[in-house]
Amino acid sequence: MNDLSYLSDTAETERMQRVLERQREAFNAQPYVPLKVRLDNLKRLIDALRRYQQPIVAALEADFGGRAAFETLQIEVLGPVLHARHAVAHLRRWMKPQRRKTELLFLGNRAWVEYQPKGVVGIVGTWNFPLYLTLGPLITALAAGNRAMIKVSEFAPQSRKVLQAMLAEVFSEEEVAVFGGELTAAQVFTALPLDHLVFTGAPQVGHHVMRAASEHLVPVTLELGGKSPALLGEHANLEDAALRIAHGKGFNAGQVCVAPDYVLVPEGKAQVFAEAVKRAFEQLYPDPATSADYTSIISERHAQRLQALLADARAKGATILACRSSSDAPRRLPLQVITGVSEDMRVAQEELFGPLLPVLEYRDLDQAIDYIQARPRPLALYPFGLDKQQTEHLLKHTHSGGVTLDDWAWHVFQHDLPFGGVGNSGMGSYHGEEGFRALSHGKSVLKRQRWFPTQLFYPPYGRWVQRLVVKFYLG
Repeated sequence: MNDLSYLSDTAETERMQRVLERQREAFNAQPYVPLKVRLDNLKRLIDALRRYQQPIVAALEADFGGRAAFETLQIEVLGPVLHARHAVAHLRRWMKPQRRKTELLFLGNRAWVEYQPKGVVGIVGTWNFPLYLTLGPLITALAAGNRAMIKVSEFAPQSRKVLQAMLAEVFSEEEVAVFGGELTAAQVFTALPLDHLVFTGAPQVGHHVMRAASEHLVPVTLELGGKSPALLGEHANLEDAALRIAHGKGFNAGQVCVAPDYVLVPEGKAQVFAEAVKRAFEQLYPDPATSADYTSIISERHAQRLQALLADARAKGATILACRSSSDAPRRLPLQVITGVSEDMRVAQEELFGPLLPVLEYRDLDQAIDYIQARPRPLALYPFGLDKQQTEHLLKHTHSGGVTLDDWAWHVFQHDLPFGGVGNSGMGSYHGEEGFRALSHGKSVLKRQRWFPTQLFYPPYGRWVQRLVVKFYLG
């Protein structure tokens, strides 16, 4: 595998154009990849992931300057393996044409939908899970019979090298290609005349991506983010909820698009809950400054942003409870629980993407629902301790990309469920059968039986059969 780190943005963008042309030529030569080939591609990818476990762990450790090895194996390796295994198990059924009913007026004819590959799928990953968030869409694209071009975040250069080496062992560039490059390369990539584009990143960047894709009418799947709330019911077990939410904010140091962003608790329970979170975090991470189980903030710039959010909240009257004393290493930031939050604070307005946890109080469930619904629709929602009636009420009266009840984010790890956002948190999905459909073209087909007299609907109009049809359907 050639190391492309020396290439300029210009060279990388020129390579993108060349590879797109070659992939499109290869696709046109084989516009429908057989089941056996798709299954073989997925199985070879699974084998490659197993071989590359330790290089992947080492790459993520280098990119983050400290990344929990088990979290890397769980998400970056096991996640794609489970995703691919699920596709292998169900692909035969997904690929089968689906019979559909004709209108009564056309009874006796045959109708069905065939799912064919779209062509070349572009995938833009992000730095927080640089393999999982590129390999997930890739697995679905390959299952649907497409070819793929992948743009990896410039903030994860070692992960890009490992991903490139691994995929080069399994696929030719006419099948799957990986690109690096800085901002210019990313802008060129999202403006390519692809057949579909899957983008994972921040909502504000999603606007630019969608605008660039629209120049060539490229359909998009946007996996964005937002402020995903956790909601504690009146009778929730505070200690249990605190443990699970502390894990959600400690996992990858909160640098997760589906991490709980803030917590709504019943009136009078904010301080009690904050102290429970502190105990839970200290149980999970006795020494975040040196623990191999705790991940660093990705960069000095991101660490400075988190400190600025804390300073803004403190200056506007919030109380901040540090779940361990801060170390001399600013990128090893322990969880900070924030109470006394007001709407003018940045922590109440911006997606935090780090180990900061605002805690707000609510009066009753409807007020909590109103608070959630008044804001951009989140990627996830995490209710704790609600009874069946309250749960049904919440699910019907809130919008979010997905929900895990009494825990955080585990719905994302279920590959038979679609994963995606709604509104500001994204559109479309690439998990499960819904993902396969999204990266396929559902082509409708009607077969007219030779004896079926469609000529009865030809001019001249007003004949008795035509009058009878109109009278039957329209009165």
